[in-house]
Amino acid sequence: MQDLLLFSHANGFPAPVYRVMLAVLAERFHVVRPERIGHDPRYPVTPDWPHLVEELVARAENAAGNARRIWLVGHSLGGYLSLLAAHRLADSALAGRVAGVVMLDSPLIAGWRARLVSIGRRTGLDNLLMPMRATLQRRRLWPDRTAVREHFLAKPAFACWDQRVLDDYVEHGTRAAADGSRELAFEREIEYRIYHTLPTTALSGLAPSVRVPVGFLAGTRSRELRNAGSAPTQRLVGERWRWIEGGHLFPMERPLDTAQAIAAMIEGMRPAVADEDRASWAQAVNG
Repeated sequence: MQDLLLFSHANGFPAPVYRVMLAVLAERFHVVRPERIGHDPRYPVTPDWPHLVEELVARAENAAGNARRIWLVGHSLGGYLSLLAAHRLADSALAGRVAGVVMLDSPLIAGWRARLVSIGRRTGLDNLLMPMRATLQRRRLWPDRTAVREHFLAKPAFACWDQRVLDDYVEHGTRAAADGSRELAFEREIEYRIYHTLPTTALSGLAPSVRVPVGFLAGTRSRELRNAGSAPTQRLVGERWRWIEGGHLFPMERPLDTAQAIAAMIEGMRPAVADEDRASWAQAVNG
């Protein structure tokens, strides 16, 4: 029976955009993921994200089956939710099967930066740490797929993406409107609400009490990591910190490298297993 890998996407980027990366991981894990976090009316976006965590916990419970271990992996927003869900699952029937968390460029915000975010929610200064205004101003309609591709290729952050991932963003980051045009699949207002309700102190406060190992993959050119600072996250993960060349969106820039890094991080956190299982795992990681 394969281990379960529950993947959670970044804010604004539906899970199918990660198809290339997840396809590699699916060779070893049973991969499940929410498609568009924040869009299910049963799990609305509210301060500190309790209902988004509930959605992730419910998915873990529904998908666990006979899986020996459950790994929570998430990018940006998804990494934060994975950490929060692991903490919640520690008191559930799945407690003994949740094996670890891998956060992809999801730095904890603590200290004066957390206070700045709190003040910023009242003054607008939180835009210094998160793309608040840009989210609400994001273009949402295009005449066709070609226009979508041209629009994003003109942006430096997207121009360096793996072309397969960009194709998936054109297809799954937008959807067909009634007149055949394309519109953003991830609603801008929900993306904004997620940023505006980020649980800063709740995350940094619970970190020391997380009962499973946590690993962190960091983008070498991540502006988000520079803005948030790395010290609180490094205290949480210790030696389980690895760099990947790229910005905050390195899973889109280097999906295969990211998949291999996730697999290697999980291997380092795995409990002892039978020799033949370990040998087959090493072959999958290195092959």
